[in-house]
Amino acid sequence: QVQLVESGGGLVQAGGSLRLSCAASGRTFSSYAMGWFRQAPGKEREFVAAIRWSGVRTDYADSVKGRFNISRDNAKNTIYLQMNSLKPEDTAVYYCASDSSGRVAGINPDYWGQGTQVTVSS
Repeated sequence: QVQLVESGGGLVQAGGSLRLSCAASGRTFSSYAMGWFRQAPGKEREFVAAIRWSGVRTDYADSVKGRFNISRDNAKNTIYLQMNSLKPEDTAVYYCASDSSGRVAGINPDYWGQGTQVTVSS
């Protein structure tokens, strides 16, 4: 049973930073891709960033390139999303997800975390 547990959300002013964490358990994830998605009120869930547990390949939505950075700590089975220069439009529930096929570009998750709220005030 795959479990993904997010943490690190909160309230921050525009221009500030937050780091989200996602602790993964229940499988050997070495061949998986892991990603972050977000869903703002009244909008569809959208892709934010993805990374493989092995290798260096990453992918980002255009809206976050240059501001967000996805990384991993294999020893801790944890992935991170460092979010800098936050904007009010980044306000959303952020979800961690895993894709057992290992796709980074076009990640299509099999499993989801419960989400963590990020609110950016203007």
